[in-house]
Amino acid sequence: MSFIVAIDGPAGSGKGTVTEILSKKLGLINIGTGSAYRCVALETIRQGIDLQENEKIIKLLDNIKIEFKIEDNKDIVYLNGEDVSKRIREKDVSNIVSQISSIPEVRFKLNEIFREYAKTNNVIMEGRDIGTYVFPKADVKIYLDASIEERAKRRYKQNQENGINMSYEEIYKNIELRDKNDKEKKVGALKQAEDAIYIDSSNMTIEEVVKKIIDIIKK
Repeated sequence: MSFIVAIDGPAGSGKGTVTEILSKKLGLINIGTGSAYRCVALETIRQGIDLQENEKIIKLLDNIKIEFKIEDNKDIVYLNGEDVSKRIREKDVSNIVSQISSIPEVRFKLNEIFREYAKTNNVIMEGRDIGTYVFPKADVKIYLDASIEERAKRRYKQNQENGINMSYEEIYKNIELRDKNDKEKKVGALKQAEDAIYIDSSNMTIEEVVKKIIDIIKK
């Protein structure tokens, strides 16, 4: 039997960073939803499919194999047997991934791929609806949260480090709007599963959050 950890939460709660650390510390395979959509985008480019041809993009998923592995302590993404971890981060893929991920049928099909993969692998996955929809029977469900103020502070600091000029007020409003949109989405809405353990990371370091989740998993 495989072991599944689902981590949900709003933007800026730290779930991406925490999931990455946990996957390496516990030897769990990190299923990256963003990487999966990027694989579909890359295959769309390679097959020369126009972005308006939704049916052809959806059909692609019948003959596509996406795998997630840990090699040399790094998360590696394979597309049809080829390591595309770097290729899927390139500009041409980044330019179209948003349109690809907005096709509901692509989302549904990828969720089936994730579920199939988790049948034979111990996995950890983060997102908005992992514990409620993708893996409703996950062994451990965490809802990682933080106040809007704290999330805006973190994003502001991150932007400063990356040379992105954006005011704290602007970031705060963006996060507020994103929370509203995420909670009201028709497909994949942000929601805490009834049996998820709630963690407020507002006054916690990444290390403290990781330790707390490891303790929960061990129990």
